[in-house]
Amino acid sequence: MPLTLPLAPSLFLTYKTLQGANPMLAKQPTGLLAFWRDYDRKTYVKAAVLADRLGYDSFWLPEVWGYEVFSLLTEIALKTKRIKIGTGIINVFSRSPALIAMQAATIDEISGGRLILGLGTSGKNVIEGLHGRDFEKPLTQTRDVIRIVRALLDGRPLNEADAKLRQYRPFTLDFEPVRRRIPIYVAALKQKSITSIGEMADGWMPIFWPYNRLGDGREWIAEGAAKAGRNPSDIATAPFTTVIPIPGKGASSKAREIISFYIGGMGDYYKELLSGFGYADECNEIERLYRDKATRKMAPDAVTDDMIEALTISGDPLYCRREIARRRELGMEQPIINLPPGMPWPGMAAFITALARA
Repeated sequence: MPLTLPLAPSLFLTYKTLQGANPMLAKQPTGLLAFWRDYDRKTYVKAAVLADRLGYDSFWLPEVWGYEVFSLLTEIALKTKRIKIGTGIINVFSRSPALIAMQAATIDEISGGRLILGLGTSGKNVIEGLHGRDFEKPLTQTRDVIRIVRALLDGRPLNEADAKLRQYRPFTLDFEPVRRRIPIYVAALKQKSITSIGEMADGWMPIFWPYNRLGDGREWIAEGAAKAGRNPSDIATAPFTTVIPIPGKGASSKAREIISFYIGGMGDYYKELLSGFGYADECNEIERLYRDKATRKMAPDAVTDDMIEALTISGDPLYCRREIARRRELGMEQPIINLPPGMPWPGMAAFITALARA
Protein backbone atom coordinates (compact mmCIF):
# COMPACT_ATOMS: atom_id res chain seq x y z
CA MET A 1 0.00 0.00 0.00
CA PRO A 2 1.64 3.28 -1.03
CA LEU A 3 1.72 5.77 1.80
CA THR A 4 1.81 8.90 -0.30
CA LEU A 5 0.29 12.12 1.00
CA PRO A 6 -1.67 14.20 -1.52
CA LEU A 7 -0.69 17.79 -2.09
CA ALA A 8 -3.65 19.87 -0.98
CA PRO A 9 -4.13 23.32 -2.55
CA SER A 10 -4.01 24.90 0.92
CA LEU A 11 -0.52 23.47 1.39
CA PHE A 12 0.93 24.50 -1.96
CA LEU A 13 3.46 27.32 -1.86
CA THR A 14 5.52 28.47 -4.82
CA TYR A 15 9.30 28.50 -4.73
CA LYS A 16 9.21 32.27 -4.82
CA THR A 17 7.11 32.34 -1.64
CA LEU A 18 9.38 29.83 0.06
CA GLN A 19 12.48 31.78 -0.85
CA GLY A 20 11.01 34.81 0.86
CA ALA A 21 9.92 32.97 3.99
CA ASN A 22 11.22 34.42 7.22
CA PRO A 23 13.96 32.33 8.80
CA MET A 24 13.68 31.01 12.36
CA LEU A 25 9.88 30.67 12.30
CA ALA A 26 9.92 27.68 14.63
CA LYS A 27 10.16 28.91 18.23
CA GLN A 28 9.78 25.69 20.25
CA PRO A 29 11.75 22.47 19.75
CA THR A 30 10.28 20.68 16.75
CA GLY A 31 12.06 18.06 14.68
CA LEU A 32 11.52 16.51 11.27
CA LEU A 33 12.00 12.86 10.37
CA ALA A 34 12.53 11.48 6.89
CA PHE A 35 10.16 8.61 6.15
CA TRP A 36 11.84 5.22 5.77
CA ARG A 37 10.01 4.16 2.60
CA ASP A 38 10.28 5.71 -0.88
CA TYR A 39 13.48 7.36 0.31
CA ASP A 40 14.99 10.01 -1.95
CA ARG A 41 18.35 11.24 -0.68
CA LYS A 42 18.50 14.51 -2.59
CA THR A 43 15.00 15.51 -1.53
CA TYR A 44 15.74 14.95 2.14
CA VAL A 45 19.01 16.89 1.95
CA LYS A 46 17.04 19.84 0.56
CA ALA A 47 14.47 19.32 3.31
CA ALA A 48 17.17 19.52 5.99
CA VAL A 49 18.59 22.71 4.49
CA LEU A 50 15.13 24.33 4.44
CA ALA A 51 14.39 23.15 7.98
CA ASP A 52 17.68 24.68 9.12
CA ARG A 53 16.72 28.03 7.60
CA LEU A 54 13.22 27.96 9.08
CA GLY A 55 14.42 27.29 12.60
CA TYR A 56 13.47 23.67 13.22
CA ASP A 57 15.33 22.20 16.17
CA SER A 58 16.40 18.89 14.66
CA PHE A 59 16.41 16.74 11.53
CA TRP A 60 16.43 12.95 11.79
CA LEU A 61 17.23 10.19 9.33
CA PRO A 62 16.06 6.58 9.64
CA GLU A 63 18.07 3.49 8.82
CA VAL A 64 16.36 0.29 7.68
CA TRP A 65 17.65 -1.66 4.65
CA GLY A 66 18.57 1.18 2.32
CA TYR A 67 20.94 4.09 2.86
CA GLU A 68 23.53 4.01 5.64
CA VAL A 69 22.66 6.83 8.00
CA PHE A 70 25.96 8.29 9.23
CA SER A 71 27.16 8.98 5.67
CA LEU A 72 23.94 10.85 4.89
CA LEU A 73 24.07 12.82 8.14
CA THR A 74 27.59 13.90 7.23
CA GLU A 75 26.31 15.28 3.94
CA ILE A 76 23.57 17.17 5.77
CA ALA A 77 25.97 18.42 8.43
CA LEU A 78 28.17 19.99 5.76
CA LYS A 79 25.21 21.78 4.15
CA THR A 80 23.55 23.13 7.30
CA LYS A 81 24.66 25.51 10.02
CA ARG A 82 22.52 25.29 13.13
CA ILE A 83 20.02 22.44 13.10
CA LYS A 84 20.70 19.36 15.22
CA ILE A 85 21.02 16.10 13.30
CA GLY A 86 19.83 12.78 14.63
CA THR A 87 19.92 9.08 13.91
CA GLY A 88 16.25 8.25 13.87
CA ILE A 89 17.03 5.48 14.58
CA ILE A 90 19.97 3.09 14.34
CA ASN A 91 19.73 -0.40 15.79
CA VAL A 92 22.08 -1.51 18.57
CA PHE A 93 23.07 -4.85 16.99
CA SER A 94 24.47 -4.31 13.49
CA ARG A 95 27.39 -2.14 14.65
CA SER A 96 29.61 -2.87 17.62
CA PRO A 97 29.06 -0.54 20.59
CA ALA A 98 32.55 0.89 20.12
CA LEU A 99 31.93 1.60 16.44
CA ILE A 100 28.71 3.41 17.31
CA ALA A 101 30.70 5.56 19.73
CA MET A 102 33.40 6.25 17.12
CA GLN A 103 30.88 7.18 14.44
CA ALA A 104 28.94 9.38 16.84
CA ALA A 105 32.07 11.23 17.99
CA THR A 106 33.24 11.66 14.38
CA ILE A 107 30.04 13.18 13.03
CA ASP A 108 29.64 15.28 16.16
CA GLU A 109 32.99 16.84 15.32
CA ILE A 110 32.09 17.32 11.65
CA SER A 111 28.81 18.99 12.59
CA GLY A 112 30.26 21.18 15.30
CA GLY A 113 28.53 19.39 18.17
CA ARG A 114 25.05 18.95 16.67
CA LEU A 115 24.46 15.19 16.84
CA ILE A 116 21.70 13.43 18.77
CA LEU A 117 22.26 9.68 18.88
CA GLY A 118 18.93 7.89 18.46
CA LEU A 119 19.02 4.18 19.33
CA GLY A 120 16.59 1.28 19.14
CA THR A 121 16.56 -2.49 19.03
CA SER A 122 14.74 -3.05 15.71
CA GLY A 123 13.35 -6.61 15.61
CA LYS A 124 14.36 -10.22 15.22
CA ASN A 125 13.52 -10.45 11.51
CA VAL A 126 15.71 -7.49 10.58
CA ILE A 127 18.61 -8.21 12.95
CA GLU A 128 18.89 -11.89 12.07
CA GLY A 129 17.49 -11.88 8.53
CA LEU A 130 19.31 -8.79 7.22
CA HIS A 131 22.32 -8.26 9.47
CA GLY A 132 23.05 -11.87 10.39
CA ARG A 133 23.34 -11.11 14.10
CA ASP A 134 21.63 -12.89 16.98
CA PHE A 135 18.70 -10.96 18.40
CA GLU A 136 19.42 -11.73 22.04
CA LYS A 137 18.89 -9.68 25.21
CA PRO A 138 17.88 -6.47 23.36
CA LEU A 139 17.48 -4.37 26.51
CA THR A 140 20.89 -5.42 27.88
CA GLN A 141 22.45 -4.77 24.46
CA THR A 142 20.95 -1.26 24.42
CA ARG A 143 22.23 -0.53 27.90
CA ASP A 144 25.70 -1.80 26.98
CA VAL A 145 25.80 0.45 23.90
CA ILE A 146 24.99 3.44 26.09
CA ARG A 147 27.66 2.41 28.61
CA ILE A 148 30.32 2.02 25.92
CA VAL A 149 29.44 5.31 24.19
CA ARG A 150 29.54 7.15 27.50
CA ALA A 151 32.86 5.60 28.52
CA LEU A 152 34.66 6.35 25.26
CA LEU A 153 33.38 9.93 25.09
CA ASP A 154 34.31 10.46 28.74
CA GLY A 155 37.87 9.29 28.07
CA ARG A 156 37.52 6.24 30.31
CA PRO A 157 39.01 2.87 29.30
CA LEU A 158 36.44 0.40 28.06
CA ASN A 159 37.17 -2.15 30.77
CA GLU A 160 35.66 0.40 33.20
CA ALA A 161 32.41 0.77 31.26
CA ASP A 162 30.61 -1.90 33.34
CA ALA A 163 29.38 -3.66 30.21
CA LYS A 164 27.40 -6.85 30.86
CA LEU A 165 27.57 -8.85 27.63
CA ARG A 166 31.28 -8.64 26.76
CA GLN A 167 34.62 -8.14 28.45
CA TYR A 168 36.58 -5.23 27.02
CA ARG A 169 40.25 -4.28 27.12
CA PRO A 170 41.33 -0.78 28.26
CA PHE A 171 40.90 0.95 24.90
CA THR A 172 40.19 4.67 24.82
CA LEU A 173 39.12 6.98 22.02
CA ASP A 174 42.25 8.19 20.21
CA PHE A 175 41.09 11.75 19.67
CA GLU A 176 39.49 14.48 21.75
CA PRO A 177 35.72 14.53 21.12
CA VAL A 178 33.99 17.87 20.62
CA ARG A 179 31.60 16.98 23.44
CA ARG A 180 32.11 14.57 26.28
CA ARG A 181 28.36 13.89 26.38
CA ILE A 182 26.37 13.49 23.18
CA PRO A 183 22.61 13.29 23.86
CA ILE A 184 21.28 9.74 23.54
CA TYR A 185 17.60 9.20 22.80
CA VAL A 186 16.05 5.73 22.81
CA ALA A 187 12.99 4.53 20.91
CA ALA A 188 11.11 2.22 23.27
CA LEU A 189 7.58 0.88 23.72
CA LYS A 190 7.81 -1.50 26.70
CA GLN A 191 7.91 -0.64 30.37
CA LYS A 192 11.35 -2.05 31.23
CA SER A 193 12.95 -0.29 28.27
CA ILE A 194 11.29 3.02 29.13
CA THR A 195 12.33 2.71 32.77
CA SER A 196 15.88 2.11 31.55
CA ILE A 197 15.73 5.41 29.66
CA GLY A 198 15.10 7.13 32.97
CA GLU A 199 18.24 5.53 34.33
CA MET A 200 20.64 6.05 31.44
CA ALA A 201 19.46 8.12 28.46
CA ASP A 202 18.59 11.72 27.65
CA GLY A 203 15.37 11.28 25.70
CA TRP A 204 12.47 8.96 25.02
CA MET A 205 11.24 8.51 21.44
CA PRO A 206 7.82 6.81 21.50
CA ILE A 207 6.44 5.67 18.16
CA PHE A 208 2.69 5.46 17.51
CA TRP A 209 2.02 6.05 21.19
CA PRO A 210 -1.34 7.73 22.00
CA TYR A 211 -0.54 11.31 22.91
CA ASN A 212 -3.01 11.30 25.81
CA ARG A 213 -1.15 8.38 27.42
CA LEU A 214 2.34 9.87 27.37
CA GLY A 215 2.01 10.30 31.12
CA ASP A 216 2.20 6.51 31.52
CA GLY A 217 5.62 6.47 29.94
CA ARG A 218 6.75 9.48 31.93
CA GLU A 219 5.89 7.63 35.15
CA TRP A 220 8.14 4.76 34.10
CA ILE A 221 10.89 7.22 33.20
CA ALA A 222 10.56 8.78 36.66
CA GLU A 223 10.97 5.34 38.26
CA GLY A 224 14.18 4.76 36.36
CA ALA A 225 15.47 8.24 37.10
CA ALA A 226 14.86 7.71 40.82
CA LYS A 227 17.00 4.55 40.75
CA ALA A 228 19.89 6.50 39.24
CA GLY A 229 19.40 9.66 41.33
CA ARG A 230 18.47 11.68 38.23
CA ASN A 231 15.91 14.41 37.68
CA PRO A 232 13.23 13.01 35.30
CA SER A 233 12.57 16.49 33.95
CA ASP A 234 16.03 16.37 32.37
CA ILE A 235 14.87 13.53 30.10
CA ALA A 236 13.06 14.73 26.99
CA THR A 237 9.93 13.23 25.46
CA ALA A 238 10.35 13.34 21.67
CA PRO A 239 7.57 11.31 20.04
CA PHE A 240 7.57 10.50 16.35
CA THR A 241 4.46 12.39 15.25
CA THR A 242 2.28 11.83 12.20
CA VAL A 243 0.88 15.15 10.97
CA ILE A 244 -1.49 15.28 8.00
CA PRO A 245 -2.11 18.96 7.21
CA ILE A 246 -4.83 18.66 4.58
CA PRO A 247 -8.44 19.83 4.97
CA GLY A 248 -11.67 17.88 4.95
CA LYS A 249 -12.10 14.13 4.75
CA GLY A 250 -8.77 13.68 3.00
CA ALA A 251 -6.87 13.94 6.30
CA SER A 252 -8.91 11.27 8.09
CA SER A 253 -8.78 8.98 5.06
CA LYS A 254 -5.00 9.19 4.92
CA ALA A 255 -4.76 8.73 8.70
CA ARG A 256 -6.82 5.54 8.50
CA GLU A 257 -4.54 4.21 5.78
CA ILE A 258 -1.38 4.90 7.78
CA ILE A 259 -2.73 3.47 11.05
CA SER A 260 -4.01 0.28 9.40
CA PHE A 261 -0.63 -0.20 7.74
CA TYR A 262 1.26 0.03 11.04
CA ILE A 263 -1.13 -2.27 12.90
CA GLY A 264 -1.62 -4.82 10.13
CA GLY A 265 1.66 -4.70 8.25
CA MET A 266 4.42 -3.92 10.75
CA GLY A 267 4.47 -7.04 12.91
CA ASP A 268 3.01 -7.26 16.41
CA TYR A 269 4.74 -4.25 18.01
CA TYR A 270 2.05 -1.65 17.47
CA LYS A 271 -0.83 -4.06 17.81
CA GLU A 272 0.43 -5.09 21.26
CA LEU A 273 1.06 -1.48 22.26
CA LEU A 274 -2.35 -0.20 21.22
CA SER A 275 -4.17 -3.24 22.55
CA GLY A 276 -2.71 -2.40 25.94
CA PHE A 277 -4.18 1.07 25.67
CA GLY A 278 -7.71 -0.21 25.09
CA TYR A 279 -7.81 -0.71 21.32
CA ALA A 280 -7.63 -4.52 21.29
CA ASP A 281 -10.91 -5.09 19.43
CA GLU A 282 -10.05 -2.49 16.80
CA CYS A 283 -6.53 -3.88 16.34
CA ASN A 284 -7.76 -7.44 15.95
CA GLU A 285 -10.23 -6.41 13.27
CA ILE A 286 -7.66 -4.26 11.43
CA GLU A 287 -5.15 -7.11 11.50
CA ARG A 288 -7.74 -9.63 10.28
CA LEU A 289 -8.65 -7.47 7.31
CA TYR A 290 -5.08 -6.45 6.50
CA ARG A 291 -3.59 -9.95 6.54
CA ASP A 292 -5.97 -11.16 3.83
CA LYS A 293 -5.13 -9.57 0.48
CA ALA A 294 -8.76 -9.93 -0.54
CA THR A 295 -9.89 -7.65 2.30
CA ARG A 296 -6.78 -5.48 2.82
CA LYS A 297 -8.41 -2.43 1.22
CA MET A 298 -11.11 -2.63 3.89
CA ALA A 299 -8.66 -2.44 6.82
CA PRO A 300 -8.61 1.38 6.99
CA ASP A 301 -12.38 1.35 7.49
CA ALA A 302 -11.84 -0.43 10.82
CA VAL A 303 -9.76 2.47 12.18
CA THR A 304 -11.94 4.56 14.48
CA ASP A 305 -12.10 8.33 14.86
CA ASP A 306 -10.75 7.92 18.39
CA MET A 307 -7.65 6.18 17.04
CA ILE A 308 -7.10 8.95 14.49
CA GLU A 309 -7.29 11.54 17.26
CA ALA A 310 -4.94 9.63 19.55
CA LEU A 311 -2.30 8.68 16.98
CA THR A 312 -2.19 11.51 14.44
CA ILE A 313 -2.71 15.22 14.00
CA SER A 314 -4.99 15.51 11.00
CA GLY A 315 -6.74 18.53 9.52
CA ASP A 316 -6.01 21.83 7.83
CA PRO A 317 -2.56 23.38 8.46
CA LEU A 318 -3.81 25.95 10.98
CA TYR A 319 -5.53 23.25 13.04
CA CYS A 320 -2.38 21.12 12.95
CA ARG A 321 -0.20 23.98 14.23
CA ARG A 322 -2.62 24.71 17.06
CA GLU A 323 -2.95 21.04 17.95
CA ILE A 324 0.82 20.60 18.14
CA ALA A 325 0.93 23.52 20.57
CA ARG A 326 -1.89 22.03 22.65
CA ARG A 327 -0.26 18.62 22.85
CA ARG A 328 3.00 20.12 24.04
CA GLU A 329 1.16 21.05 27.22
CA LEU A 330 0.17 17.38 27.61
CA GLY A 331 3.75 16.10 27.48
CA MET A 332 4.69 16.10 23.79
CA GLU A 333 7.75 18.24 24.51
CA GLN A 334 9.79 17.77 21.35
CA PRO A 335 7.57 16.41 18.55
CA ILE A 336 9.46 14.82 15.67
CA ILE A 337 7.20 15.18 12.67
CA ASN A 338 7.24 12.49 10.01
CA LEU A 339 7.78 13.99 6.58
CA PRO A 340 5.22 12.79 4.01
CA PRO A 341 6.42 9.90 1.86
CA GLY A 342 6.16 9.99 -1.89
CA MET A 343 5.57 13.73 -2.13
CA PRO A 344 7.38 15.80 -4.80
CA TRP A 345 9.73 18.48 -3.55
CA PRO A 346 7.36 21.48 -3.96
CA GLY A 347 4.80 19.76 -1.76
CA MET A 348 7.35 18.70 0.84
CA ALA A 349 8.77 22.21 0.97
CA ALA A 350 5.25 23.55 1.48
CA PHE A 351 4.64 20.99 4.23
CA ILE A 352 7.81 21.99 6.08
CA THR A 353 7.06 25.70 5.77
CA ALA A 354 3.41 25.35 6.80
CA LEU A 355 4.34 23.59 10.05
CA ALA A 356 7.36 25.72 10.90
CA ARG A 357 5.19 28.05 12.95
CA ALA A 358 4.22 25.15 15.22
